[in-house]
Order: sequence, then C-alpha cells, then structure tokens
Amino acid sequence: MSWHGKILRVDLTAMTAVSEPLNMEWAHDYLGQRGLATRYMYDEVPGNVDSLDPENRLIFATGPLTGTMASTGGRYCVVTKGGLTNAISASNSGGYFGAELKFAGYDMVIIQGKAPHPVYLMITDDKAEILDARDFIWGESCWITEDAIKARHQDPQIKVASIG
Repeated sequence: MSWHGKILRVDLTAMTAVSEPLNMEWAHDYLGQRGLATRYMYDEVPGNVDSLDPENRLIFATGPLTGTMASTGGRYCVVTKGGLTNAISASNSGGYFGAELKFAGYDMVIIQGKAPHPVYLMITDDKAEILDARDFIWGESCWITEDAIKARHQDPQIKVASIG
C-alpha cells in the first residue's frame, strides 16, 4: 500500500479537520509509523509544553505496510507527550482501525487543541467531521461507545478507536 501522502489535521479549538500533504522526505527517512509520528511531535511540540496542554498533539500514524496482507498490516501507532513522564510516548495497536484509516485515504491523523465540549471524529473516505458527543457517548465505556456510534451512523462495519 505504501503512502497516500496525506495527513488529516484536526484542530479541536477551531473545530476544523483539514487534509494536508505528508512530508514525504520524512516518510522515507523515518520509514515506520512510530518514527514518523515522533518526528512530527519533535518538530511541532515545544519541549516545555505539558502533556495536557492544547499545544500537545495526539497522533494516530499508519506505516507503509498498514492495510496490506503483511503480518504487520493491521498495526498503527499513537504518539503523544505522555502524562507520566511528560516525554514523547508511543503505543502500538492492532485490529482494523489502522487499515481502515489507510483505506480512508490518510497516513496520519494529528489532533491538537481543546474542544469547547465533548466531541468525536468521524472519518470516511476523504472526509472528516467533528461531531457532538454530549448526551451521546460521553462518559461511556469503549464497548458502549462503539455500539452507539455504529447504531447512530447505521453502519455495523465502522471501526472505532476510543478510550473509556
């Protein structure tokens, strides 16, 4: 699958989600999802920014093999400045979310800012919307959140990444 060459940048303060080009030089230099996302963190987030500051980033990154039949084709990485150490932290996950993000046309999602109220991000093929989560999924478990999103959008095939 390689690279689409696109990032989805989500600014929760401005309530915007826009597509921008992936830095292909960095994609080649850092190759994998973790290295590339860490480079974006290093370049965009000053060292003195606290992990809970709206200037921090939450980056969901796929790699060049994500969405392929390779044994690692279902992996994606989440990179941010962690609360425990206030240093750049990464977590790797499997399942369908990474491949579906890639199939939707994006290599990475970079989330920044602070929403004025609880929201969720709905990504479909080359489209992203920031939607209201109040009185819907806010405060629910991961399982209830996933089921509620699938029901609201009438699509049992939706893939969800959530916390709770």
